[in-house]
Amino acid sequence: MTMFMLNGQPLQLDIPFIAGDTQYPANWLRIATLEEKQAIGITEEPDPVRYDDRFYWGPDNPKDLSGLKATWITNVNQIAYSMLAQSDWMVTRKAEIGVDIPDNWVAYRAQVRIDCALNKDLITQAADTEALVEVVMGLKWPTDPNLRGV
Repeated sequence: MTMFMLNGQPLQLDIPFIAGDTQYPANWLRIATLEEKQAIGITEEPDPVRYDDRFYWGPDNPKDLSGLKATWITNVNQIAYSMLAQSDWMVTRKAEIGVDIPDNWVAYRAQVRIDCALNKDLITQAADTEALVEVVMGLKWPTDPNLRGV
């Protein structure tokens, strides 16, 4: 993909623009020939390389792997905490007045803990930033019992 530049500024497709004393309509970049664009000083440049700033400082410039792992382990712990927090009242109720926790919630809470540990192990084992990105994009968590079958 390419982007159009005029006087060092990017031009957006389907947006009118002014070059010199002339205002060009929104569709002009789509219908003009390369020669017409060049005649008023428009150049075509490749789009900037995209990168995920959660993992990289810039293209091909990964952040410190040990720091990334620590951040994502913290994130996984926070996710597990929030997943368990919604049913903590059931645990408190069980402790205080003996009302059993529904089996599906007991299984869910256990699976959250299992998945949390597995996710953290996968993060720890990532050999490089690319592997860590793959792990993070594939984190597995159980489905909230209230959402099953919805």
